[in-house]
Amino acid sequence: MAEKILMKGNEAIAHAAIRCGCDGYFGYPITPQSEIMETLMEEQPWETTGMVVLQAESETSSINMLYGGASCGKKVMTSSSSPGLSLMCEGLSYLAGAELPCLVVNVVRGGPGLGTIQPGQGDYFQACKGGGHGDYRMIVLAPASAQEMYDFVDLSFELAFKYRNPAMILSDGVIGQMMEKVELRPMKPRWTNEEIIKSMPWATTGKTPDRKQNVITSLALDAAVHERLNHTLIAKYKQMEDEDVRFESVQCEDAEHVIVAYGCMARICESTIEMARKEGIKLGLLRPITLFPFPKKEINRLVPHLKSMMSVELSTGQMLEDVQLAVNGRIPVNFFGRLGGIVPSPEEVLEAFKNSINK
Repeated sequence: MAEKILMKGNEAIAHAAIRCGCDGYFGYPITPQSEIMETLMEEQPWETTGMVVLQAESETSSINMLYGGASCGKKVMTSSSSPGLSLMCEGLSYLAGAELPCLVVNVVRGGPGLGTIQPGQGDYFQACKGGGHGDYRMIVLAPASAQEMYDFVDLSFELAFKYRNPAMILSDGVIGQMMEKVELRPMKPRWTNEEIIKSMPWATTGKTPDRKQNVITSLALDAAVHERLNHTLIAKYKQMEDEDVRFESVQCEDAEHVIVAYGCMARICESTIEMARKEGIKLGLLRPITLFPFPKKEINRLVPHLKSMMSVELSTGQMLEDVQLAVNGRIPVNFFGRLGGIVPSPEEVLEAFKNSINK
């Protein structure tokens, strides 16, 4: 029988990293995600699996350590929270441009600036639209429970190596700090050097006589070469949209209106849906699990049967723009959000929804 332990979402990230065969964690403490590194230090995986756990001197250092580890074909990851992620954005662009797989966890707090240590969802643009420079995308997964915090670590590595691309778990302070039962999956061994050499011929594992040396770089001074690289990335992002969109639908099949929400707000909106149904309102919930690739096709499928959609976020309305693009003006798209770390109640969301359809 699988082992279940009561733990915080942040702690689940740490346990999942150890058990999925992660080779190295390089991070820097910042509230509200510091328990990830603290748990790793407490578990001391370097004595069991050989996993490296290192506190870097800054977020800038940690993201560049990922570049080095990922270049060698290793499973490497870091974690931070909003201002820390801003410091990593140059490195994220380099990782994407060099086509390096890795995992970055952002347990989002309120902003902009130093903001607050309370939860937020204001980093959606940064995660899904770039953040760093250039035309690049990351795979972005949004957990809504401690169990998903755990499960998405292994899934993120799987997708990162499938596409040779950085992956991000975009969580929030609510999911990171709340405690739930988490089912621990079986241990996976770390990849051996022989396995890396066989399955990742691009990695810098040491030149052999039968091949040219591997060079990891995002630099291409020849314009035609650089354009080809960008087209390669575009094709990869299109493949992500074709093959790896993930979402959850709650009572959408007969719905007349649908709320779109992710992370902690999706949890709250589930209760809103139940309350609305008891009042005879046919309200459904679409929860994007991948924020990129975004479930545009599912929204497109739902729209002909709906009277309106509503994006609910802990921000001024960032995912809202992706919902509007997918709807393309065919039905009204409304918005409700709270800021400053204030998390609305299900009743407050329901009241906002009623006001939006009655205005």
